[in-house]
Parts: sequence; C-alpha cells; structure tokens
Amino acid sequence: MSRPVQLPRLYAILDVSCFAPQRGTAKAMADFAVDLAAGGVTLLQYRNKDGNTRQMLSHAREIRLVLGRNITLIMNDRADLCLAADYDGVHVGQDDLSPEGARRVIGDKRILGVSTHNLEQVREADVGPADYIAFGPVFATSTKRNPDPVVGLERLRAARAATKKPLVAIGGITRANIHSVLEAGADSAAVISDLLTSPRKVAEEFLRQLV
Repeated sequence: MSRPVQLPRLYAILDVSCFAPQRGTAKAMADFAVDLAAGGVTLLQYRNKDGNTRQMLSHAREIRLVLGRNITLIMNDRADLCLAADYDGVHVGQDDLSPEGARRVIGDKRILGVSTHNLEQVREADVGPADYIAFGPVFATSTKRNPDPVVGLERLRAARAATKKPLVAIGGITRANIHSVLEAGADSAAVISDLLTSPRKVAEEFLRQLV
C-alpha cells in the first residue's frame, strides 16, 4: 500500500560514479551532501552502482551522520542498506528488488520509489506499493552506462496522465530545462550532473528558479 508523499521540486541524486576514484571517499561524499543541503536541497538519493556493500554503507552512514535529520535520504537499490544506514526510504529500478519485495523489507513507514521507462511500467507502478514514480530519461543522459531510450516531454505528459502518484522526471535535467519538465506535469525533477561543479551554488540557482 502506498501513501501520500509530498516531494520537493528538486530531487538531488549523489551518484558515486560521477566522482574520480580518489574522491570517492566517505568524507568526500559527506562533504558534497553537506554542500547540497546548504544550498537548500531537502531530498537526496545516494546512488552507488559499482561499490561493494562495505563502501556503500560507509558512505551512507557518514552522510546520515553529517546531515542528521534535516534532509530526507533515499538509498538507491538496496533496501537492506536503507535500514542499516537509517535512511528514510529506498528507490528501486526495473532490474532490482521488486517494489513489493522492497516494501516488505522497509515496512510501511519509509518512502518507496520506483524507476519507470515506458507507460506500461508507469501503469504497473501506479497500482503497486511505490509512494512515487520516477520516469525517464526525459533527455539524453551521461550518468548511466546503458541508458534507456529517451522518452521526451510528450511521453512525460502521458506518464502524468497515467498516474496520480507523485511523478519524478529524471534524465538530463538542468537549470536550462527544468521548467519544461515541471510544465509537462512532473512534481519533482531529479538532477545529477548539473549539481557536480558547484553543488551549493547550483542548488541555490535551481531553487531560485522554482520560487
């Protein structure tokens, strides 16, 4: 059973693969997260597709330690690490643990998100236990090795019509195009690459645009 959640307009994702190996330390991840929070980010997903469990848990716990309860933290893929790091929720993809399985692990009080890439998946997620649905990539993205086909704004509008759950647009979203995805019906926009160069400053610029 899903429950109503209210997402902020900006959904920041900290993707470890975007950092050089020497910068992929727990302290570096925590410092980056602190800068995002200082810029006004209130929802942050930790994503690490290549790290081992020990590294992921180290990163996740350090981020939780430095941010406290001032920001909602979402763990990508790993429902078990969501619990171990005391995160507020988990986000699963189409090839990860099923939303039903993730819900059984995290229980009813934590947030559950699911990635979708076509309307059939959106409709399936709409009747499942996810609290919100991510849809994309809306634009071309460089943060995945084998990205799904670009869906574009028209399919984003169709996804909006297919569900009443909170909808997160993801994939290639920047300060230059964030308004277009919100106007197409997304409740929130997930951003990765555009935050990398100067996380605090860019987060502030995003949020100024969204006032």
